[in-house]
Amino acid sequence: MARQDETMQRGPVRTCIGCRKRAAKRELLRVTAGSDSNGQPAVVPDPTATAPGRGAHIHPTRECYELAVRRKAFTRALKTQGGLSSTPVEDHLDPRQTPMTVEDGRLTRNWSKSS
Repeated sequence: MARQDETMQRGPVRTCIGCRKRAAKRELLRVTAGSDSNGQPAVVPDPTATAPGRGAHIHPTRECYELAVRRKAFTRALKTQGGLSSTPVEDHLDPRQTPMTVEDGRLTRNWSKSS
């Protein structure tokens, strides 16, 4: 019963497709199948968890990302036929690759521009 109470306090629980460990939904990054900036099929980050369609969750770390790529977990979790680029997720995890802009006095990532 204690485990159920612990889960209720933490909220929804999801499994990371990289390391396969369970974690609170808010600790994981949701990804979906979509298109990159060139219109090619890609795995795209969905940090607000509002994109339609099937999603998968991953810890926002380089280690879990590399495990997911090595295991081909994105294709399996999103139930696609393959050919998805995971570059948008990699760029999301490495802010040095994404152009930054200042909006309303806050530094934010500009996803509309490609690096």
